[in-house]
Amino acid sequence: MTKTEPKKRSKAPAGPKRYFDSSNQGDGDGELEPIKLKRKTQQNFLGDFIKMTQSKSKPKDKLKVKPPKKEKISPHLVEKYTRGDKVESRGVKTRHFKEQQQRKEVYLEYATEQAARTELLLTETPGQLEADEEETTASFRQGEIVANVDLQSAAKHFQLQLDFGPYTMSYTKNGRHLLLGGRRGHVAAFDWVTKKLHCEFNVMESISDVQWLHLPTMYAVAQKSWVYFYDHKGTELHCVKRLNNVNRLDFLPYHFLLAASNRTGYLSWLDVSLGELVGNFNTGLGDIRLMKHNPSNGVVCVGGGKGVVSMWSPKVREPLIKLLTHGTAMTALSVDPKGRHLVTAGLDKTVKVWDLRMLNDQPLALFHLRLPANQLDISQRGMLALSQGTYLEAYTDILSGGGTGDPTKLPYLRQRCDAFVHGLHYCPYEDVLGVSTAKGFVSLLIPGSGEPNFDALEDNPYETRKQRREHEVHALLEKIPAELITMDPQEIIGVDAPTLQEKIDAKRQLFHLKPTKIEMKSRRKMKGRGGTAKMARNKQIVKDLKRKEFISDIKKAKQNVIAQSRSKDAGDEASKFSSKTKQRSVLDRFKPKNQKKSQKS
Repeated sequence: MTKTEPKKRSKAPAGPKRYFDSSNQGDGDGELEPIKLKRKTQQNFLGDFIKMTQSKSKPKDKLKVKPPKKEKISPHLVEKYTRGDKVESRGVKTRHFKEQQQRKEVYLEYATEQAARTELLLTETPGQLEADEEETTASFRQGEIVANVDLQSAAKHFQLQLDFGPYTMSYTKNGRHLLLGGRRGHVAAFDWVTKKLHCEFNVMESISDVQWLHLPTMYAVAQKSWVYFYDHKGTELHCVKRLNNVNRLDFLPYHFLLAASNRTGYLSWLDVSLGELVGNFNTGLGDIRLMKHNPSNGVVCVGGGKGVVSMWSPKVREPLIKLLTHGTAMTALSVDPKGRHLVTAGLDKTVKVWDLRMLNDQPLALFHLRLPANQLDISQRGMLALSQGTYLEAYTDILSGGGTGDPTKLPYLRQRCDAFVHGLHYCPYEDVLGVSTAKGFVSLLIPGSGEPNFDALEDNPYETRKQRREHEVHALLEKIPAELITMDPQEIIGVDAPTLQEKIDAKRQLFHLKPTKIEMKSRRKMKGRGGTAKMARNKQIVKDLKRKEFISDIKKAKQNVIAQSRSKDAGDEASKFSSKTKQRSVLDRFKPKNQKKSQKS
């Protein structure tokens, strides 16, 4: 066998010779030039290396990157979000608190500017109908409005002819789903935008009211005897027999409370997350048929037959506030979605607007109607809708007393229905007014009534199933307890600490107290070694124990004094007097015997 010669290695690429190469020894000069070894990543690189030298210029000569120019904000937009005038620092004595107040004003100014800049992110703008010089918007009819809008908006106007009326209605919080309940037992739930029916059935009992809960998959129906819960497929989930003979239902989404009023005057709050009644007591108002909750603080407003609106909390058995609105019986009641204004109507053919933040004796606006209004509702943009039998009117300037109160002004829109109106509700985030009548349901287009921009983390009309589940979990974690429902929600933020004057008054009362004298006599004389020392030691032990009891009682009395001075029940003088007498009896125990005898003499 013949051996094959091994393959020769390929020659290295031509390049600078290294000092250890044998070929360098044969050069004419005979000088060896050392060459630095290159990295593996640079050995096959045939290009030129460019060495970057750092400039030795001073830091102030460095290039400065100019920030982008901010767009100027219009003054009227800044004024919209301003928080009032600045606080003058004249009365502040120390420099530390002056600087603290100045920093606070800088923060408020920055917050105002950022709030004004957020309007640049709002993609949709609200709009309303504008008439020519010789026309009025009240003369426009629904057919003309539908013919001049896009196809998607025109599909939101429809009419349902139903045979089990009169009907009541309810929209979900995001305005996507609609629930109808007929007086003769008909219940229907559907997505009114896509017209997809969730369920439809007849309970074979009379229905007085229907209400969606925190999710579009569950709702409550007030039937003849009790309140029933159903899911979106029509399956009965629960029957609450403690809520009987219910007239009206309302849901508080941030508290997970279902408020109910019945024919005997009882107000009830049911916690749907726990299944417990948070509050249930008799208001003494008789048959309650007008009930709305205030979205800003969760207080339930109840209208009575004497023209008085009373506001209730589930943890207080007495009304928080009573407001005389009309001299006659009330016919309708509604609260602004922002919780700022209350609108009432009575048999005296008047509609009044009240400020819930001030609650003055005089209304903000007052205008007269030809007939008493039997239904009221306010949209997210502050537009009022009212019905007088089969006749509907919408007003845009309710706070300035517009409409029929001023003969030069006319309603924004007018519409006549084919039957008596039993329910009115503006759809959230849509320019739609839902009207439930004795013969069915009508969806009307009211341009400019809904809020065009929605917060997807708060209410998302296009939420998916996963987003809905996530929203439910977050809502349960952020649930507000029923104990925090008060007229002024800002009271929760404040710290319940006694003022300086209260501390001074408590200390002044303690100055008049003296510890009682302790007279200790031993049962038998102690004889022997160390007898007197033991007796003195025992006396000192007893004195120390009595002194500790005295100090603890003084602390309790001091706390009672502070609590009594901070009590806000000004009307209950009897309870104040009883607490004061109890406190005096506690303090009298620590007076010396000589002082008691002098008082008796």
